[in-house]
Amino acid sequence: MVRLSIIIYILSLSFLYPASVWAQEKIKIAAIGDSVTEGLGLENPEKEAYPSVLQSILGDDYVVGNFGHSGATLLKKGHRPYVETPQFKEAINFKADVAVIHLGLNDTDPRNFPNYRDEFVSNYLWLIDTLKTNNPDIQIFIANLSPIFTGHPRFSSSTFTWYHAVRELISQVANVSQLPVIDLYAALHNRPDLITDIPTLHPNKQGAAMIAKTVYQHITGNFGGLQLPSVFGEHMVVQRDKPFQVWGIANAKTAVQVTWEGQTQETITGVNGRWILTFPAPKLNAKPQPLIIKNDGQELIFSDVLVGDVWLAAGQSNMEFQLNGALRGDSLASLAATRQNVRLLQFNSYARTDNFVWDSVMLRKANDLSFFTGEWTQNNKENALNFSAVAYSFASEIAKQQNIPVGIINIAVGGSPQLAWLPRLSLEKNPDFVQSLHPWRESDYLMGWCRMRANRNLELTDSPFQQHPYAPAYIYEAGVANLVPFALSGMIWYQGESDAENVELYSRLFPYFVEELRTQWHDNFPFYYVQLSSIERPSWPFFRDEQRRLLDIVPNSGMAVTSDIGHAQDVHPREKLEVGRRLAQWAFQQHYRQDITPSGPLFSGYNMRGEAIEISFDYGHGLKTSDGKALQGFALQMMDGRILQAEASIQNDQVFIKTLPNKKISAIVYGWEPVSAGNLVNHAGLPASTFRISLKQ
Repeated sequence: MVRLSIIIYILSLSFLYPASVWAQEKIKIAAIGDSVTEGLGLENPEKEAYPSVLQSILGDDYVVGNFGHSGATLLKKGHRPYVETPQFKEAINFKADVAVIHLGLNDTDPRNFPNYRDEFVSNYLWLIDTLKTNNPDIQIFIANLSPIFTGHPRFSSSTFTWYHAVRELISQVANVSQLPVIDLYAALHNRPDLITDIPTLHPNKQGAAMIAKTVYQHITGNFGGLQLPSVFGEHMVVQRDKPFQVWGIANAKTAVQVTWEGQTQETITGVNGRWILTFPAPKLNAKPQPLIIKNDGQELIFSDVLVGDVWLAAGQSNMEFQLNGALRGDSLASLAATRQNVRLLQFNSYARTDNFVWDSVMLRKANDLSFFTGEWTQNNKENALNFSAVAYSFASEIAKQQNIPVGIINIAVGGSPQLAWLPRLSLEKNPDFVQSLHPWRESDYLMGWCRMRANRNLELTDSPFQQHPYAPAYIYEAGVANLVPFALSGMIWYQGESDAENVELYSRLFPYFVEELRTQWHDNFPFYYVQLSSIERPSWPFFRDEQRRLLDIVPNSGMAVTSDIGHAQDVHPREKLEVGRRLAQWAFQQHYRQDITPSGPLFSGYNMRGEAIEISFDYGHGLKTSDGKALQGFALQMMDGRILQAEASIQNDQVFIKTLPNKKISAIVYGWEPVSAGNLVNHAGLPASTFRISLKQ
């Protein structure tokens, strides 16, 4: 049956073999390559190298020849040209029906690529022509390349750059020769657990099996039938006024038909099994309608799809915090039946990052990137209580005020650091962050608490390559990447507790994170985040102030101040509905263009007025104190480092602070304690952000 399926598949691609080929007893497949093909580093390459595994998958109707040579270059002038190896001659004499070429990794060596890069394409085309000369009917697949990870000794010096340059040249070869590509980088780039040797170049046993599986899928076209990301499903919400993209996987070269809003589109899947269709931007529609996907006898029907606004909520434990534990959470959940235009997509983690040792299944789930699961649900009390309190409050506010369908997607991991939320390639290409990737459990890029908790979870493995939600890039790769390019209205974010001990790193990391997410979606969507609350942690005043400053650096953003609703001893304050409401205020003012005040007072400038300092605020209309008492929280920092409480008053929506005679003042601070004592609010009752401003001398 397998042999018949490949014959049918190859014929469907118009790769027409003469009848004499099919009369042969076996179909010959030549695996041409370097040490990755040869199986260098494996305990038993005769059985574990990818060509051997491919042989076992395909069965007795095939003969797979391993013609890999360690260190071989594609370049003829490289330090070890493949064309001069015995394996090259053996591959030619093999007279294969199918060839898989995986060369180029060693061409990234400084002895090769810097000198002979201009000859790479012509040398590759020569190899292809030579194989075709021997057998004009041979089917050739070009493998574009298995990854090189950051543990490679030359990764940062230039190997990273040369590696991706070679990948571009291989794509050029494929375009010129019109040959199918097997993208091994796409298959393995998010799996550092599969390439665990010292140079982080050669696959381990599981990695070789993954390469074999990927090659098998491309040769046979069998990708397991129709599959959609879990962002599609019954009760989903589609983003209005932005193109609606539907994508997934199906068997290669099969037709996929999608029907939406009375329009039917069709496409043919590529040799990699992937497909995508784009429908015109839908208009607001609160009436359920069907989305129908058909492929090769399979049919998926989602009958209850609304068109409205979709928001992504993400972060760590305070975003994960469920409505059932929030103040007034039960009362809000009781209203769920009256708000059926809110739909929920909660991604749950297979294992929590609490203080316990993960078992072998949890470790495997993390490595396989099958760590998050979720599906769209309707809004009812039970589903609401088990959803993020902040995200649910936000979505409820939007749906109620705008009277539109709202889809809220939540993915949050307790304790997760900012680095875990960025794409791996974004970290690799940035010299500020590339060193965070490996060995991440020994890296000061992550707070000591994060490393300690991850090491606790991972006690049953001694591999430094074991995956975990705190590892740089992990949550993006295992979770967020599966949502791209599903159109969003915007994003809300509650994270920072696990980065508060390194403000200077966060000041560079956070803007880069927002920029890279927007790049992935090709959309400058709004990004609203939560400033950390009050708690007895000494670094938090500095961190809150940096979050305030980042408002001026990150465009199209807003910040919900929460220093007034924290808890001195609990990093998880229960006042979550107000946090969601304050995030919604930003959305109402910026995104929905409502004439409202989105924030409490934000420092905007100061002037020296004789023996007083005059402080101005954005969103400072109707300045007052929250408790009707004297203004508190303002202080002056002296040149000698002392902080002295200041006498402050409100006049004409500005704050005036009396200076101290004969004292050299270096800075003004407000709420500059881990637990803020500030009581300044505006007419909307929203609290002022804590801040520290250096004075010009």
